[in-house]
Amino acid sequence: MNPLKKLFDDSEPHFTGSGKYKKLEPLFDATKTVFFHPSPKTVVMPFIRDHLDLKRYMSFVLIALMPVLLFGMYNTGFQSGIAEGKTFGLGRSFLTGAWYVLPILLVSYGVGLFWEILFAVVRKHKISEGFLVTGMLFPLTLPATIPLWQVALGISFGVVIGKEVFGGTGRNILNPALTARAFVFFSYPVTLSGNVWVAAKDTVDGFSGATALSITAIEGQSITTALSSSGFSLSDLFIGVVPGSIGETSALCCLLGALFLIVTRIANFRIVLGGIAGLVVTAILFYLIPGGQESWANAGPLYHLCAGGFLFGISFMATDPVSAPGTQTGRWAFGFLIGFLTVTIRVVNPAFVEGTMLAILFMNVFAPLLDHLVLKYKTSKRIPNV
Repeated sequence: MNPLKKLFDDSEPHFTGSGKYKKLEPLFDATKTVFFHPSPKTVVMPFIRDHLDLKRYMSFVLIALMPVLLFGMYNTGFQSGIAEGKTFGLGRSFLTGAWYVLPILLVSYGVGLFWEILFAVVRKHKISEGFLVTGMLFPLTLPATIPLWQVALGISFGVVIGKEVFGGTGRNILNPALTARAFVFFSYPVTLSGNVWVAAKDTVDGFSGATALSITAIEGQSITTALSSSGFSLSDLFIGVVPGSIGETSALCCLLGALFLIVTRIANFRIVLGGIAGLVVTAILFYLIPGGQESWANAGPLYHLCAGGFLFGISFMATDPVSAPGTQTGRWAFGFLIGFLTVTIRVVNPAFVEGTMLAILFMNVFAPLLDHLVLKYKTSKRIPNV
């Protein structure tokens, strides 16, 4: 027998039933599932066989996030080199970026797991693997130089207020990671403003570098010309070698993650495609309106698609099955409206150019209404019994 498995089997009676460590059963169970696949037994009908449990589901999402995370580390170090007036190679860029990113990840997981364990012990239920994704998503929405105490406060708010007050995983109305980011944004707006602090080890605090979304055209220039002259070419935005939050800069990595989730049927393609369609259609409509040369109304759909965190949000946050609609038609509408609201907020409100966060949270609230309207319409089309 596997010695590790024997150790867990021998210790299990102390944490279950009338064992002296019964209160710590959720922590024991969570530790065991890290090493072994859970094997619950169904004792009453109906019996359903499915390879996909919550742990495997969350593991697939984490795999999809790996390209975003690794590139985010590299880009953080690369931007740090630019801030210092140097050119870092691949290895040094990655190591420098890891120096900034890993502490944020550790604080997010450490503080978040504390709250997960506390609520599991008090409520006497198992620790949900859902936090594995929340603990990763939240840091990826943050700039690399955010103070760690703000990370701790943000993830605490996201887990406790965004999820646990509703009853835990599967009962939350809002996406917990976005709820955490919204708390940090509105509580400490300087940290997450349009000018993101770029990490620089050889300076006192770094310097404030404008992100693509905070660029506006100067008089006599179009917004696309202003973006290019500021170093935000469309190719750079697509690849991701630009200042910004850790996980939002690379449209390419976000698309790779979205493709993996769609192929494995973890994410519903209707939300992703609907969101892209909504953004493209709305961006084209604003583009056709005269008089918007000096604003994001004139940027066109490709710049809207690649700049900011839209692809990150629509790929990894809007597809959360708990806070998204459950009907197929509702998912199309949900995604389309997120794209529509993202562009509208960027264009109409220059003080808050990154509209993806508010667009997803707003649609999270209306997701049940979309399902209700779809079901009500389909029910009305049924042939009445005679």
